[in-house]
Amino acid sequence: MTKANVIKPVLATLVAAAACTAGLVFGPAPSAQADTYSDLINAQNQHAASVQREAELKQQLAGVNEELANKILELDDLTNNKIVAAQAKVTAANSAAATAQDEADAAADRLAAAQKDKETLEQQIEQTGKDYDDAHAAVAQLAREEMHGSDASDVMSVVTGATSTQDFVNSMQSRDALSRNEANAASSAATTLNTSMNRSDRLAAIEKQIATLKTKADEKAASAQAAAEDAQAKRDALDKLRAQGEAKRNELSAQVESLNDESAKQAAQTVLIASQVDSYNRQYQKEQAEAANKVDPGIQGTTTVPSNPTVTPSTPSTPTVTPSVPSAGTGGQGTSNGDYGNAYVAGQCTWWAYDRRKQMGINTPSYLGNGGDWWRTAPSYGLRVDHNPEVGAALSFLPGQDGADGTYGHVAVVEAVNGDGTFVISEMNAYAGPYNTNTRTLTNSGQYWFVH
Repeated sequence: MTKANVIKPVLATLVAAAACTAGLVFGPAPSAQADTYSDLINAQNQHAASVQREAELKQQLAGVNEELANKILELDDLTNNKIVAAQAKVTAANSAAATAQDEADAAADRLAAAQKDKETLEQQIEQTGKDYDDAHAAVAQLAREEMHGSDASDVMSVVTGATSTQDFVNSMQSRDALSRNEANAASSAATTLNTSMNRSDRLAAIEKQIATLKTKADEKAASAQAAAEDAQAKRDALDKLRAQGEAKRNELSAQVESLNDESAKQAAQTVLIASQVDSYNRQYQKEQAEAANKVDPGIQGTTTVPSNPTVTPSTPSTPTVTPSVPSAGTGGQGTSNGDYGNAYVAGQCTWWAYDRRKQMGINTPSYLGNGGDWWRTAPSYGLRVDHNPEVGAALSFLPGQDGADGTYGHVAVVEAVNGDGTFVISEMNAYAGPYNTNTRTLTNSGQYWFVH
């Protein structure tokens, strides 16, 4: 929903210890395959951002034990470069596999239709012979219907329009002559077609067509199978990278806590946060794969709505809370008011914001609307809304703000607040589609609305 708006990679404190699992995407992947000039420019920009991020991270880790510093840099590269690039390959491979399968299905359908035509024609040949001319018979039938099939309506039309018996006779004779001419012309056309349209020739043509379609269908099926295997291989490679990231993160967690330099410690924790957030992607992808292998007889794509919600707020046309100056605000976070479970569309930013806050022990109303509406609707449930970032708060991006969707806006969750005024957010469906989470660091909190 939102494009990367990465401010300089800064130090982040792990505010809620291990519970505040989050991360910072310093920038997208480095070099990438470029299919168009625009892709090339994006790849170059991504690479430049990656190089800059690495240089700044090295500077922040200056003075740290070289072995530990290298491990931190390796985890950062794995999370923010290799995994991101692998995810892009998976997305492309999945799309290619879906397209190949569609083409294979279409080819199979065409083959089945041709085989059905052959079966029908063989039945007709069995009944009336292979030399029976269907084209001639069909045209002849049309001619007969023209002359006889609608006699009643034709006679009534002529009778009611005739001024005398002679008029009636003349009109009928004229219509008969016209019908005979049309029938003769149709019969002549059918005779001409008879040399190529008899059943024997048609059967041979269909059999030839089936052979061609069978070859194409086999080719498409093989292509679809290869594409599916390629996609699976890329998914396996991505999962392997993420497993490596989890192992490296677990190894580093205890060591980072022992750092004395606050700047280096915050930088290292920022890298750990990014890795932790990405681990959710691995979890969600496994869940989706498992769900794909199960048959669900229920209604798909629906959300269970409570029968008697106690609060059903309407979206006001003007902001409910509009403090002109950010203030510290009062009160805690979250509310059980209107919280009936995660009723947001799975895999979207709103679904993630609800789920992530629930992980943090913060209840969120189930019907706050689109991400860009949360700041507007939250006060009607008693939630505090202001311009102050706080770990666990939902950042409600206005439509179009920082690349958010121009109609629906966007929502993210604050993962860490830094001493220099910057803050780290986690978000879903911002870069790589539904169920994919990432993090970034923002500044100038006064321009954002935070739902506590």
